[in-house]
Amino acid sequence: MTQRPDNRAWLLMLPAMSVLGIVGLVPLIAVFNYAFFDIFTLQSRFWVGTEWFAELVGTPDLYAALGRSLLFSTLVVLVQFPLGIAIALMIPRGRLAGSLVLMLVAIPLVVPWNLIPMIWLNLLHPTFGAVAQLFDAIGFDFDYKFNAVHTYALLVTVDTWHWIGLVVILTYSGLSAIPPSYYQAARIDGASRAQVFWHIQLPKIRPVLLMALLLRVIDSLMIYVEAFGINAGGPMGATAFLSLELGEEINAFNYGPAAARSVLYFLLVLSVAWLFRVAMQRETQ
Repeated sequence: MTQRPDNRAWLLMLPAMSVLGIVGLVPLIAVFNYAFFDIFTLQSRFWVGTEWFAELVGTPDLYAALGRSLLFSTLVVLVQFPLGIAIALMIPRGRLAGSLVLMLVAIPLVVPWNLIPMIWLNLLHPTFGAVAQLFDAIGFDFDYKFNAVHTYALLVTVDTWHWIGLVVILTYSGLSAIPPSYYQAARIDGASRAQVFWHIQLPKIRPVLLMALLLRVIDSLMIYVEAFGINAGGPMGATAFLSLELGEEINAFNYGPAAARSVLYFLLVLSVAWLFRVAMQRETQ
């Protein structure tokens, strides 16, 4: 006789699921509802149906902002993952020095988001900024206010400084989980350092990297504080990402169009998360 599994442990998840439903599901339903109204006040609303969605999908500004957001996410991934993996490979495992390095790279993760643009703008201040003085010393004219390439370079640098610790920590955890027997077998076979990485380390840490990639892509699509604080979407709208367009709608009190944008952005993020989920399922098969 087969014994039925005891699933009562799931009852322990009820408090967390209840809180998640209150802080996540209820606001989502409210925003979805507001997307079908022209809102003057919360008590004065007029039904417009799918008007906001049709207007939003029919404007080229949405696709331009989507392209800028995807470009930024691509740049972030191309910079942060090779750099994060390289740093994690150089950190000694099982030693005090390794723990100290992990603590150092994790410090930017706990810096409040609203302070991040202030820190970097102070570093670029033409009078007392250390980075600005360095650029002056080497004769490099760095103009993030009016040069779109420089603005993107600054935003990618700021985002990398803020989030590279996440990639390093996750990669380091994956590397630490590799059994020593794999490295012993590689040494016996005379494998080079590159061969150990490509045939042992990279396949073993691939699931962890997929999780880190999911977190970084979703977070980079939602960038707002850094981009707005540094150049407010400039120059000439070159860094007006999806999140900044949504912020402009909210600041203008256009709650109906803002809710429609929020729903479309939520579907975009949900699609990205679903694609990563499919990739991770294939990875575990």
